[in-house]
Amino acid sequence: MRIFDHIDPSKIDRRDEQLWVMAIAMILVFSVGTALLAYPAAFSAPVAVNGLWVRRAFVGFCVLSVLLIGYLIERQVIIRKLRTRLREERKRTARLLSQASADMLETLPRFPHFQDRLGREFRRAVNLKHPLSLLVASLILAADLEGRPEASSAYGDAAKAMLRKLRGEDSIYLFSPGFFGILLPGVRGVDAHRVASRLAAGLHEASGTGNRFSFELRVVNYPEHVASAREMEETVKGDASPVGREGLAA
Repeated sequence: MRIFDHIDPSKIDRRDEQLWVMAIAMILVFSVGTALLAYPAAFSAPVAVNGLWVRRAFVGFCVLSVLLIGYLIERQVIIRKLRTRLREERKRTARLLSQASADMLETLPRFPHFQDRLGREFRRAVNLKHPLSLLVASLILAADLEGRPEASSAYGDAAKAMLRKLRGEDSIYLFSPGFFGILLPGVRGVDAHRVASRLAAGLHEASGTGNRFSFELRVVNYPEHVASAREMEETVKGDASPVGREGLAA
């Protein structure tokens, strides 16, 4: 029985259409068969001897059968049109979300803005003796997304997932495609690792069941790991891919 109970989710619409066709065909067969069996009885009796009522009942049955079959066919046509419209709306929504994610990436500040902000925050941390942390997120796309328009959508979804986990004073930067930096003023190394755990949870969710990308997170903290803003910049450049390094240099 499991062979007949198993349904491929991608073929649900097709199976539904097949059931509709089978139901309409069976109703048509039963109606025609009943009409053929009732025809001799309806037209064999003389009109004067209750024949008129029998014929009226026969004609009424035929009319109701035709109306029922016509109604079912019309309902099926409407349902197919609605499903087609729903698929188009889903595709349109997916395109809009993809475009929004790509546009969102364009609004993120780049490496020169990061250098300016890092310099200011580092001087403030030194003067006030506050810690300063940097999170570096490297995303690795799935092989089937490489070079496709969906790549920008995946990067944008990842950026939105990280933004939702940050404080108002934190800032995120796009160094190169799939390579992000997040500046965390006043955050110690141990707290930065907690932030990284929250970001990892958000990135796992953004990756989805299709595992659109994998990622790596690295924490760099002043004064635990580096002693100058220059060292923090060099850490970012060292983590970037060769293509990313060219983008940072530009």
